[in-house]
Amino acid sequence: MSSDLPSPCPVVVAQNLVKSYAPARRGGTETVVLSGIDMTVGPGEFVAIVGPSGSGKSTLLSCLAGLEPPTGGHVLLLGEDPAKLSRGRLARLRRSGVGFVFQSFNLIPSLSARENVALPARLSGRRVRLADVTAALAAVGLENRGSHRPGELSGGQQQRVAIARVLAARPRVVFADEPTGALDGAAGTAVLGLLTEAARTGSAVVLVTHDLDAAARADRVIVLRDGAVHGELRAPVAADIFAAVHGDPAGALR
Repeated sequence: MSSDLPSPCPVVVAQNLVKSYAPARRGGTETVVLSGIDMTVGPGEFVAIVGPSGSGKSTLLSCLAGLEPPTGGHVLLLGEDPAKLSRGRLARLRRSGVGFVFQSFNLIPSLSARENVALPARLSGRRVRLADVTAALAAVGLENRGSHRPGELSGGQQQRVAIARVLAARPRVVFADEPTGALDGAAGTAVLGLLTEAARTGSAVVLVTHDLDAAARADRVIVLRDGAVHGELRAPVAADIFAAVHGDPAGALR
C-alpha cells in the first residue's frame, strides 16, 4: 500500500563529486582522487565506504563532512553546501549536527573523560547536563572512568570516550574514519556496536573501513575503485564485500 507521507530528506548528498590535487611541481601531473561520485545518505542509515588502499575512501569522507572542498560537483551536508559557507557558519553547522569518530580519538589530553564528552555542547553554547554526560559514558561502559584523563585510559577506552562524546551530542550524522583500526577485536566490536546503535536511534552513520566484518554491519556498502563508485551492496555479508573490493569475476554487486 502506498503512503502519502513524504520521504525524509537526505542528510548527506554528493553530486558529480570530483577531487583533484595540483601537481607538486611545475610540469607535473594533476592527481585525480575522486571522479564523479554520486551518493546520498538518509536519516538513520548506516553506510560503509570500502575499497582498496588509495581508492579515495578517506578523501570522500573528508569532502562529505566539509573538511575538504571538492574540486568539482557539490556536497550538501544537512541541506547546506559546505563550500559556500563561511568558516564560522561551517563550524556552527558541524557543532550543531555532525559527529566525528576518527582512529586518532581526538580527545583533549588535559580534560577528563567527562569534560571531553561535554565539550561539543559547551562549544556550541548549549547547556550541559551532568546526567546526559553520565548516561553517555554509561552507554559505553565507562561510567566509572569519568574523572580519568585520556592518558590514563587504554586505546579502546579512549575510543569509547570519543563515541560517548558523539552520543551525548546526538548529531544528525556521524562520520567515522577507520575508528577500529587501532583497537583489539573486543574493543573494535564494542565500538561498532555503538555506531550501530547510534544509527538505530536516528543518527546517519558514514563509516570508512578496511574491515570487511565492520562494513557488513552497515545497511549499505559503497565500493570505491580508482576514485569512482564501482558498485553498491545492500545488507551484504563479508564475503560479498570481499568479492566486490577485490574484483571477483562472479561479482557480488547488487
